[in-house]
Amino acid sequence: MASTVTSESPGTPVSSRPGYGQLLRTRGAWTFLLPGFAARQPFAMLTISIVLLVQHTTGSYGAAGAVAAVTGVSLALFAPFTGRLADRHGQRAVLLPGVLLHTLAGLSLTALALADAPLWALFVAAVPTGASVPQIGPMVRARWGVKLQDSPLMTTAAAFESVTDELTFVFGPLLATALCTAIDPAAGLLTEAALTLVGGLLFAAQRGTQPTVGADAGVDGHARVKHASALSVPGVRVLIVAFLGIGAVFGGMQVSLAAFSESIGEPGLNGVLYGTFAAGNMLSGVVCGAIAWKVAPRRRLVVAYAALGLAASGLWAAQSVVVLAGVGLLVGVCIAPALITGYTLVDGLVPAGARTEAFTWLTGAVALGQAAAVLVAGQMEDRLWDGAGFLVPMGGTLLALATLVTLRSRLSPRVVSRTVARGVGHRVPVAVD
Repeated sequence: MASTVTSESPGTPVSSRPGYGQLLRTRGAWTFLLPGFAARQPFAMLTISIVLLVQHTTGSYGAAGAVAAVTGVSLALFAPFTGRLADRHGQRAVLLPGVLLHTLAGLSLTALALADAPLWALFVAAVPTGASVPQIGPMVRARWGVKLQDSPLMTTAAAFESVTDELTFVFGPLLATALCTAIDPAAGLLTEAALTLVGGLLFAAQRGTQPTVGADAGVDGHARVKHASALSVPGVRVLIVAFLGIGAVFGGMQVSLAAFSESIGEPGLNGVLYGTFAAGNMLSGVVCGAIAWKVAPRRRLVVAYAALGLAASGLWAAQSVVVLAGVGLLVGVCIAPALITGYTLVDGLVPAGARTEAFTWLTGAVALGQAAAVLVAGQMEDRLWDGAGFLVPMGGTLLALATLVTLRSRLSPRVVSRTVARGVGHRVPVAVD
């Protein structure tokens, strides 16, 4: 007699309060964590390096924002296809040609900018630069999914990855700004290309921890189903819109902080201010991962976006370095819970065989929101008053919040089940959060 039972991951036993110590003791985790950290560092340098280089060569934040926006749009459009190819053919098969193409594209963009090439030529070079950005973060998250399956440690892993991302966004802008202001305006983009090549190749060499190619295996390794695109899941589409708002914060902050620092005659403060913002995100992520949450993730996501919208609403009114640093820190603190909860929801919404693609859709949404914000904020800084670009993070987060409130019912987790052809079974609930 056939019966339907939900699957439960065998995994590693965890306590009622799973923490970072247990997570980092996961067998084989360090083999992809260290190369993954090195490989994702350049991503945090890309946008600010383009903005500083193009602004130096053209004298316009609007032009710089436009070139960075083309890069971001290209990244957003191609990232999900990169993720899907990685799900189907393996991460290594996608990474090897990707890092080589990105290095060449970045060098070409740098050369054209230094040669005072017309703006359209920079746009052309920006397309392959963005399209070839290695999707290291989503690939690392997918590897955690393989290791942990439906373990309660998945929430901790999402927090850990958010902290890792934000650690790169603390050092990345600081490094890029220091290179561009102290050495040469092109030094940031050149360093980004070199680090992408070295870090990407090191990560690609870790073949043993990459997800299984071409099939969605059940917890016992036998159940295999053909998986559709992650975009077919309604909850993923809602999260994409929500993550556009987070991208609006990142892009709006990058341009507006650079313009603010330039307006007061202290361009070197840009990296410090953005690093303060990213540090708030990182510290908040550490705390989020250490909490054993009892509130449903859908509710946490709405609350997190409400707090983020409120904090971002104060940016445009900041008139001094100290106040702006404080408000930026608060905005950063509010971003981490939204990011972590969104990534955690993917585990319950999307089958394992499509998670890399799902994560790249979210990463692409952040990049697209960032690109649009860089473009709009750059135009506002050029055409309106100093600090007008800070209205972009506020608008983006409030629109994302409205979408979440309206469509939050679509974030209900999928039911994971399999049919067994023996005995009389029973339904065992699987913890999703």
